[in-house]
Amino acid sequence: MPDNTDPKPRTIDERLDRLTERHEALTQTLELVAAMQRDNERRFEDNARDWNKRFAEIAAASQQDAENIRALARIAEIHKHRITGVEGSQQ
Repeated sequence: MPDNTDPKPRTIDERLDRLTERHEALTQTLELVAAMQRDNERRFEDNARDWNKRFAEIAAASQQDAENIRALARIAEIHKHRITGVEGSQQ
């Protein structure tokens, strides 16, 4: 005998009512889960867009930094040649 049995047996109508209640509860649960899933998917897409935008900004800043470093290297090279020239003319 199952543990969850009532002391008196249920009628078919009572059993159908209980099944209907459980079906409605499951339906509501599934609707909530589906709504949560849609919300999570929307947030994931929003985050992906934000990360893609941020990555593009970082890539552009890195490219600008690389250009600035190359410019500084050229300036340092020019100054090195000038200093070498000045030192060489003084000897």
